[in-house]
Amino acid sequence: MNVNGAVLATGRIFGLDSQLLFDILFQGVAVFILFLVVGYLLINPVRNALKKRQDKVEGDRKAAEEDKRAAAELKAEYDAKLAGVEQEKLEILSEARRKAIKNENDIIDSAKEEAGRIRASAEREARLEKQKVREEVRTEIIGVATAMAGKLIEGEMTPEKQEALLQETLDEIGDETWQDK
Repeated sequence: MNVNGAVLATGRIFGLDSQLLFDILFQGVAVFILFLVVGYLLINPVRNALKKRQDKVEGDRKAAEEDKRAAAELKAEYDAKLAGVEQEKLEILSEARRKAIKNENDIIDSAKEEAGRIRASAEREARLEKQKVREEVRTEIIGVATAMAGKLIEGEMTPEKQEALLQETLDEIGDETWQDK
């Protein structure tokens, strides 16, 4: 009979006999063993490759974090140096200002001293000139007084009288005439 006829004679779609069950069981065990062998031979290397890759990614991530931390430290150090440079610049400018003020004060003091010397010299020259003029005026007065006295007394003048007359004339004029007021 044909295949359709075999189905009709037994009344089943497929024959569930012990041979079929044995074949199914044998194939199931073979597939299970195959999965174990394939798993051991193929999955473990894949797992190992994935583990290595995961370790590499984790190492790269840690290295990146370390590099980031090192960069942050370098940036902080650089910022500190910049702040130090700014502070050093301010100190240099402050020192330059201090030196400029000191030089200015030294120049002013020197100029004051020079002005004091010039003034003292001018006062000394003025005193000397004043004394010189006094002596010249005194000599002139003596000459004029002598001429006047000579005309007044023309013959009666003795050196003692002449000196007394001169002293009297000087006393009348007084020292205040010759001094600055």
